[in-house]
Amino acid sequence: MKIPWQDYNEVTVVELRGTVDADSAEPLRSAITEIIAGPRAGIVLNMSDVDFLDSQGLELLLWVRDYCRQNRVPLRLAGLAENCLKILEITRLLDEFDCHTELAEAVKSFA
Repeated sequence: MKIPWQDYNEVTVVELRGTVDADSAEPLRSAITEIIAGPRAGIVLNMSDVDFLDSQGLELLLWVRDYCRQNRVPLRLAGLAENCLKILEITRLLDEFDCHTELAEAVKSFA
């Protein structure tokens, strides 16, 4: 499984799809590590096509957040579906992320 991403100037949008779980861990870690190796103004995780987030997925999002912080690369989440938003709220992790309703809004937030 490869995690697709696209650069918009120095902002990279990473496309997550389906279920974010243990199967997503290695591909997403590899993608984030590769992306951060170059100069970045920021990273947006586009979650508009994510239909489920389990405990491993939450752990993975926290790893991405921490890795981005360690490398001084701002992180945004975009397009969270209602069920994913509720999971972040219930686990009290919503405030740990800069969330945007629309992808374009998240990308523009780096300007």
